[in-house]
Amino acid sequence: MTEEDFKNGQVLLIDKPLEWTSFQVVNKLRWHIKQKFGLKKIKVGHAGTLDPLASGLLIICTGKFTKKINEYQGREKEYTGTFFLGATTPSYDLETEVNHTFPISHISETLIYSTAKKFIGQIRQKPPIFSALKKDGKRLYELAREGKTTEIKEREITISEFEITNISLPEVSFRVVCSKGTYIRSLAFDFGKVLNSGAYLKALRRTRIGEFKVEDGIKIDEFIANL
Repeated sequence: MTEEDFKNGQVLLIDKPLEWTSFQVVNKLRWHIKQKFGLKKIKVGHAGTLDPLASGLLIICTGKFTKKINEYQGREKEYTGTFFLGATTPSYDLETEVNHTFPISHISETLIYSTAKKFIGQIRQKPPIFSALKKDGKRLYELAREGKTTEIKEREITISEFEITNISLPEVSFRVVCSKGTYIRSLAFDFGKVLNSGAYLKALRRTRIGEFKVEDGIKIDEFIANL
């Protein structure tokens, strides 16, 4: 691709590795594009944050295509992952240590399948306190790390598919198709609650955004090598 290609606009499908933030990916690609073409600046942005503890599809837009970011953010998303039953964490995932444990002896495969069905459709969900949402100009995760509590409002989201793909207690693997604004970490927490137990998100991979699939994405190093 040429300098003009990047300025006129590109949609880059990146398979984000674990432990990278979405902003780190954007900064890395921007730096390499600038270096390659000797540019002082180039617009680069992502269309929807993916947590550091999640891997998978990250849409990166460059140049004039950064105007399309909102459009891509609004598209349906698909995730696969694993819930760990019988415990919760403050962040609803592995970012923080387990704070409560719960019995799981009453949980059967039948109960797991029937519980998943309860989440299909329009539901109300509360985002995690450890999230990038802002409250009074501060990120919620910043407030959480300072030990401050804050009231988080529920939001309406849509889950169109929720498939249980494997059960090996205490772990349950799944595939979810959902609307913009869905927090799979919150889904894990709520799933555990409805099971009359607890749960947190152990693993997560974003496999699709709209018509864009992770199989069509490339690794960061691969993109840089092909610049």
